[in-house]
Formats: sequence, C-alpha cells, structure tokens
Amino acid sequence: MQVNPIKTHKITEKDKSINKIIDSYIEDISENSILVVTSKIVSITEGRLVPTEGIDKEQLVINEAEKYLPKETNSFGLTVTIKNNILAVNAGIDESNTNGKYVLWPEDIQNSANSIRKYLKEKFNIKNIGVLITDSKTTPLRYGITGIGIGYCGFQAINDHVGEPDIFGRTLKMTKVNVMDGIAAAAAVVMGESSEQTPLAVITDIPFVKFQDNNPTPEELKLLEIDLDTDVYGEILKSVPWKNGSK
Repeated sequence: MQVNPIKTHKITEKDKSINKIIDSYIEDISENSILVVTSKIVSITEGRLVPTEGIDKEQLVINEAEKYLPKETNSFGLTVTIKNNILAVNAGIDESNTNGKYVLWPEDIQNSANSIRKYLKEKFNIKNIGVLITDSKTTPLRYGITGIGIGYCGFQAINDHVGEPDIFGRTLKMTKVNVMDGIAAAAAVVMGESSEQTPLAVITDIPFVKFQDNNPTPEELKLLEIDLDTDVYGEILKSVPWKNGSK
C-alpha cells in the first residue's frame, strides 16, 4: 500500500468548494485508488464553522451529539460522546488549525463522500475510485490519536472472512476486517496531525480493497455498526450515565 500525501495551501473559510481544492492539487488519479480527505477541510468548505468567541463549547458539543457524558466525568474536562455510532470526544468538534473557529463534522458525511466520488469519476473518466473521509480518534487505555473513517464510498468497508479457513483449516467464526478504518489509520500517520498541511492523500497498490461502482447501500453502511447489546464492550458502555444530546 502506497500513501501519497498532498500538500495544499492553508484551507480557510475563504475556500467554498472541496472540488476546487481537488482541481488545484490533483492532476490525475488512477483506477483502483482511494482519495483520502480529512473531514476538517470538507467541513470548512461546507461552512460548518462556529466562532469560538462567546460560545459555550460544551453546549455546542451537546447539540451535535447523540449521547454524551458531561466533561466533569473525566480528568481532562472533555465531553465523551456517541455520534454517528462512533465513540468520539466532543462530537468530533475541533479547533486546531482553524484560526479561531470550531469546526463541526460535515452535516451529511455520506453525501459528502458520494459527491466527491461522483466528481472524481466524471473529471477523470474512471470507474474504480474510492473516497475516504477521515478524522482522528482516541483509543481507550492508549495514549495517542489514530485515524478513523467517518465516511466512505466506492469500495467495501468490511472484508468478511467468517466461514473461511485459517492457515490450519480452522473455520473463522468472527473475523471481519475493517478496511475503512485500517486505511484511515495508515493514512493519518503519513498525512500527519499538526502543521503538515497535507489534508489530502492518494492511496494506491491496495489489492485487498474490493472496489464497487456504486454508493454504499444502507445495508452496507449498517455492516459497520454494532449496537450496545451486541458489542463485546457493550456492558461497559451501558454502565455509565449517558445523557441524550440534541441529535
């Protein structure tokens, strides 16, 4: 797998179109590639910005969250949330590299991914092209952030190996590979998380990715989700006093 980060200008609220950014920095893209786009620049071009001055950040987080734990419940003063079936800090709201603004996740992440893929297909006249919108995440019991996919299109997010034999012939009963998040994590390491100014990357040489010439169906999107009653960590997650957010 080859991750090729792309350096851009500083993306600000003056940038109103993700397609224009793509036009400025991607001259060509080949079949069987994935374009990785950070959620931040998608949000900025879609106007998902809120000035930090005079804003109650915790209330803003609550407005964007489906469920939340008040910031008093942890030593960092952060609001732990569930948003889009993802365990996230502050509902994904960020203020790094934003020049005095809070950046929210895109309002409709899936539509954003679908639209970018449609534009790439038409611009470059290609069939097998994937789009992956990413953000950073923390992991329980681990310091440091890694990448996660929050929207995708043009490939299968899960490679299901249930029912296949392992190297000794034992039938696999639970093994499903999260291709989307694996690629997101690899891309984030190369693209960086501070002042690198590389919010785009093109990933090639990915034979394990199963491309498809359609937007993911609702059934395919559900394959990524585990409800609390099924999740192996469900009892831990249900044991804390979640409050309902506005979403």
